[in-house]
Amino acid sequence: MTGLQVGNDASLIVLVDASSETERRLVRSALTEAGDGPATVLPLRGDALAGPLADAGPDTVVTAVRVAWVARRPAGHEEAGRRRGRWSAAVPSLRRRPPGPLQRRTLRRDPDRARVVLAEPATLGELTGRWEGTGQLCDFVAHQAALALDRAERGVVGERVKVPRQVVEAIEASPEFRRELTALAGRLECPEDEVHARALAALDGLVAAVDPAAVEVFTGVFRPLHSRAWDVQADTEGLERLRELNRRHSLVFLPSHRSYVDPLVLADVLAQHDFPRNHVLGGDNLRFWPVGPLAKRAGIVFIRRSFGDDQVYKLAVREYFAFLLSKRFNLEWYMEGGRSRTGKLRPPRHGLLRYVADAVERGRVDDVLLVPVSITYDQLREVSLMAAEQGGAAKRGEGLSWLATYAREQVSTPLGTVHVAFAEPLSLATALRAGADATDPDSRRLTLQKVAFQVAVGINSVTPATATALVTLALLGVRDRALTLAQVRRVVEPLLTFLDERELPHSGAALTTFRGTRSVLATLAAQGVVTVFDGGEEPVHAIERGQHLVAAFYRNSAIHHFVDRAIAELVLLRDPVDRWDEAMRLRDQLKFEFFFPERDAFRERIGAELERLHPEWETADGREVLCQAPLLVAHRVLRSFVDAQLVVAERLAARDPRTPLVEADFLAECGGVAQQMLLQGRLHGPESLSRELFTTALQLAGNLDLVDPGREDVARRRQEWAAQVRDVVGRVAVIDELDAASRREIVGVEP
Repeated sequence: MTGLQVGNDASLIVLVDASSETERRLVRSALTEAGDGPATVLPLRGDALAGPLADAGPDTVVTAVRVAWVARRPAGHEEAGRRRGRWSAAVPSLRRRPPGPLQRRTLRRDPDRARVVLAEPATLGELTGRWEGTGQLCDFVAHQAALALDRAERGVVGERVKVPRQVVEAIEASPEFRRELTALAGRLECPEDEVHARALAALDGLVAAVDPAAVEVFTGVFRPLHSRAWDVQADTEGLERLRELNRRHSLVFLPSHRSYVDPLVLADVLAQHDFPRNHVLGGDNLRFWPVGPLAKRAGIVFIRRSFGDDQVYKLAVREYFAFLLSKRFNLEWYMEGGRSRTGKLRPPRHGLLRYVADAVERGRVDDVLLVPVSITYDQLREVSLMAAEQGGAAKRGEGLSWLATYAREQVSTPLGTVHVAFAEPLSLATALRAGADATDPDSRRLTLQKVAFQVAVGINSVTPATATALVTLALLGVRDRALTLAQVRRVVEPLLTFLDERELPHSGAALTTFRGTRSVLATLAAQGVVTVFDGGEEPVHAIERGQHLVAAFYRNSAIHHFVDRAIAELVLLRDPVDRWDEAMRLRDQLKFEFFFPERDAFRERIGAELERLHPEWETADGREVLCQAPLLVAHRVLRSFVDAQLVVAERLAARDPRTPLVEADFLAECGGVAQQMLLQGRLHGPESLSRELFTTALQLAGNLDLVDPGREDVARRRQEWAAQVRDVVGRVAVIDELDAASRREIVGVEP
């Protein structure tokens, strides 16, 4: 401990935060070595400070000391870190701060583990100036000393130990909260005491502790759910950039959501790179005993899925967010509102962004950086259950028995790699300033929608096309046929070239060799996604019966990289004079499935793809251009989406326009008719029989004003839309035929 000028001077007060006799002895020794000893040494408690502060002058210096315990790194630490997680890790770790009775023994074995740290000193005058007059000055000084000690301790043990303290008390004492509470009570015409009690109850339910011991137990219990299933590849360059930004700003991590273990994977990655633990927002459905109480102490903020019109709860959320962000704590939530059932990003929900924007606009924090995060898995066991839900199966409720089953399945066999990547952060303050329009009351909502959209685009930009995604993209593109190993490679090779030429992220290097491709196929076969027939001249591979939605999940995680090219191919099958208009029509038809930029930027991107296909594409014969193309993707990328739209469009066209539509019944009808259409050969494959795809197609129909009951005009427009969708489906089929003709050795038949 250095930096403490000790002498017989009554103007110096040292507050001691020590909870055991061993720690008190270490502090006394450190103070003795620093000098003759300060005039006043007190325990770090508000009640102990009341008298001395009353007698002290404004020049009195106040500081504090604490014993920081450095984590023990046992022999073989690095090798142990490379091994997969073990259930024995569930035992609470004593590597950080040993219990009081064990501290003396710990120091005999490893005396360097204990370090006495000194808080940055402040004069009583400075502290009084920061005090806002609420509560007792002695309690305020004790709280400030504890915060200063936390900062000093993090300088020794790292940022991971950054924890919030006395959150509810601090929010309750803040003038902003009291003003908001009074104003809300007036608007609700309720007694202020009643609103105050409801707000405190809401805060008690929201506020999560970040207890290091609970974090270690939580991590130890749940880490095997991912560490035994996947190796983790993280974007270390992105993490370095974020750590530097986190020194000045709070970060809000907004990851993609494909698995229950997403928060565990991200927490592990951030902890390994010495980030403070995020406050992770989770739904109340995961608040079951005994997970809920432990998770709440480990930084999980359980929040309602819907706030409704509960203004008191909204106030509690707004003040809690503002408190955390003003103290530079990081947040994390999943904007899709649930795990993706199709493999691609769901439309983001921007509701919670309002409360972050409030903190920026009200000056509680200068800026907040939004961090798009991609979490992508080579394989996921839970995909099978999600695929079953798309076929109409009921979702199993979360609970203890569900968790036990999930855990057993997760730790059974390895599943490859999980890829974690970070896109360029977005400044929320900059976005709010750019979107501000005092004349438009909807400008703020539209700005936040745009920000959420930009986050989704950022996630997609760093999401790699995995080897699994590329192989399933190849196998799903040939209906009812199996491919040899060489044929799979012939489909995949131009896909890899496409990604490399555009410098798009992928993890498909293994597919450049027969051995690597065979390994990916074998892994998919082991999980029951791919079937292999090896009773002939050579093995052939196909999607296993009943596994098309699972395969589509993997494929869909990468298809956003190919959507522009797919649209360009469809555009070329229209008359030259109509091609730009057709590009915009396709953008509108697919806008509920994919994230497109503004129209000018979209036009530029599609133009670039068309230029790659043919420099004179505006006048060239589109069919001839496509026949000469080294790669055609529209049938592989868009077929299941436009097939699902075809089902919805035709069912709407067949309805009496005056009959109200009940969504659940209509979606069930679509599922049954789609099965018939598949059996009749009118749909390409079972991957289009997805309740989620039918739902987004119905949302598109609603956007076109084709859902609400009407008269003949609605019937006519429904028929027109069905004809437009049939036209697109037909052009997709043409591209399929052209691809088969140019690669007949792949599908094994003459064109």
